[in-house]
Amino acid sequence: MKKFLISVLVLLVVAVTVWQNRLNLLLFAAPTLKALTSNIEANKPVVWPQGPASAETTPAKRPPNIILILTDDMGFNDISLYNGGAADGSLQTPNIDRIAEQGIRFNNGYAANAVCTSSRASLLTGRYSTRFGVEYTPIYKTGVRIFNWMEELNPSTPPVLIDMDIAASLPPMEDLGMPGEEITISEVLQQQDYYTAHIGKWHLGSVGDMRPENQGFDDSLSMKGLFYLPPDHPDVVNAKIPGDSIDSMVWAVGSYEVQWNGGPPFEPKGYLTDYFSDAAVDVIEANRHRPFFLYLAHWGPHNPVQASREDYDALSHIKDHRLRTYAAMLRALDRSVEKIEASLQENGLSDNTLIIFTSDNGGAGYLGLTDLNKPYRGWKLSHFEGGTHVPYIAKWPAQIEAGQSSDEAIHHIDMFHTIAAAAGASVPTDRQLDGVNLLPFMQGEQTGAPHKTLFWHTGHQQTVWHQGWKMIRAEQSDKPGADPIVFLFDLNNDPTEQNNVIAQQPEKTAELTALLDAHHAQQATPLWDSAVNAPQLIDKPTNHPYEEGDTYLYWPN
Repeated sequence: MKKFLISVLVLLVVAVTVWQNRLNLLLFAAPTLKALTSNIEANKPVVWPQGPASAETTPAKRPPNIILILTDDMGFNDISLYNGGAADGSLQTPNIDRIAEQGIRFNNGYAANAVCTSSRASLLTGRYSTRFGVEYTPIYKTGVRIFNWMEELNPSTPPVLIDMDIAASLPPMEDLGMPGEEITISEVLQQQDYYTAHIGKWHLGSVGDMRPENQGFDDSLSMKGLFYLPPDHPDVVNAKIPGDSIDSMVWAVGSYEVQWNGGPPFEPKGYLTDYFSDAAVDVIEANRHRPFFLYLAHWGPHNPVQASREDYDALSHIKDHRLRTYAAMLRALDRSVEKIEASLQENGLSDNTLIIFTSDNGGAGYLGLTDLNKPYRGWKLSHFEGGTHVPYIAKWPAQIEAGQSSDEAIHHIDMFHTIAAAAGASVPTDRQLDGVNLLPFMQGEQTGAPHKTLFWHTGHQQTVWHQGWKMIRAEQSDKPGADPIVFLFDLNNDPTEQNNVIAQQPEKTAELTALLDAHHAQQATPLWDSAVNAPQLIDKPTNHPYEEGDTYLYWPN
């Protein structure tokens, strides 16, 4: 009996210990379990279909080639063109900068949202994604569990609010995405006999008609994992962010894999940014004799913060390890543009190729780097300028005069119309489109503001920009029954959102409220519900402690 009681006691102690350390055990075990159950094949060459062996006409007499380069979570201050490079001025990005030098820079370019999925859906369709229910970013159920356990073990202030019932009812992440009946710019270009290729991140659904191959892309080399290199690879430098739930989730569920046209997953070759860049060059080479549309959706510089050792070693002047690693990731992205430009030049395609470069949203506060979006306040996940004000540059030497700069507000929804116009294509007339063709503005044929009003919408966090005035409205989720918190900024005189003038401008507040309410009434019911409601500090990265009086907004997802 005594031995039995001792055994029970030992089991109880073990059980309690395991439960108390469940998060650490999960984070430790998840990568190993994923590796053991993985069906990822070894690297294999991707053979892009070859276009015509010779050209029927010169590149100048064909419709333009179009290359859309989209980075992930790039802050406004990450490229040297705008405000220094690599957050604190530690890195120059000459190849990215050269796109603007040879074309146009938009100083007030906006992402469609402050988070990836809805932003990408709007970019590809020319519509506010909330018109068709894409409002939140798909999330791993394991990720929600990590958020919940981290909150239980170390409650945050303000608290993270998690609905585990909603989380349990969510479909698998792969089943969440953009409805197949939406018309993408790639589908429009296919009708113009363009070859269309997608490389990199998709994040708009991985099954059925949501896949890129069924959304207008002839071929797709898709990112399927989250790692740039395996964390134990001899050529990688890692910079984890201790205590951050989003970073912890990425490291726990991450893998190193890609997918070709929906086939079995396999390992890429080398550092992921370089792998995708080399694939982009292959697309250019294979299709040099016909018009093509290349959508290069880089993963960088999204976390996990991982750089190639070569890039890291080249930046020895940066002393902070995480900043140096992050800057090295940006260096790889700048090299990507260099490779693409070199291939276009070698094939005589530079003059008649439209290149657009932008980011899906602003830099992320959970990286713990203070200056990513400088001079703007806020981060990814908030509608402050830091979350939505992004690099936005373009060039088309044959059609756009070099060295231009525009201060007018433009938006990701404009890409659909602009690219369609460049290709001589008509846009759909059977649905509400929200963007504007920017070509007349780029070519000097039209002046003034492309937009009078713009909107951002993520659950209860809703924002309107109207003729330089901006209003942000969000629920105070940690204060049940409280009125929404509302910010009003005069961006014409206060572009960095320092002064909330809501109390001084009742008439302007009423005007923008009416615009926001009318827009909200037109949006569809979200295709899936929000399970996580997380506070986002506006003026600090998330690894800094909350102090009484700090400004924060809740991000629903």
